[in-house]
Amino acid sequence: MNIFLVFLTLGVIFFVYKIIKSKKSRNLKLEKFKNKHQSTQTNIERIFLREDEKTFSNPNINIYIGNYDDEDNINRKSNIHRARLSKFKKSRLNGEMIFQDEEQRIYKINNGKKVYL
Repeated sequence: MNIFLVFLTLGVIFFVYKIIKSKKSRNLKLEKFKNKHQSTQTNIERIFLREDEKTFSNPNINIYIGNYDDEDNINRKSNIHRARLSKFKKSRLNGEMIFQDEEQRIYKINNGKKVYL
């Protein structure tokens, strides 16, 4: 009877060990990849990327750079503005339409006259 209890105990321990081991991730890189793409932070970043693409593709959408924007946000917005200037030769920044001529000079139109910046 004691031998039967020993084998039964060892069997239960072995079974529990197999269950715990099977739940462990065999491929840590795969688990990390899954977790990264299922996180809410990644979904938020995707939304911002889509918004940036929409802003980049239309030079008439206003880009507002405020006093309280952080440095990364200002850099991102200014890069979008510069890219729109080089692609479309115009971009709206803080409510003003800014243009770029053939000689790469930047100007805005004020009262029908070009004002170079």
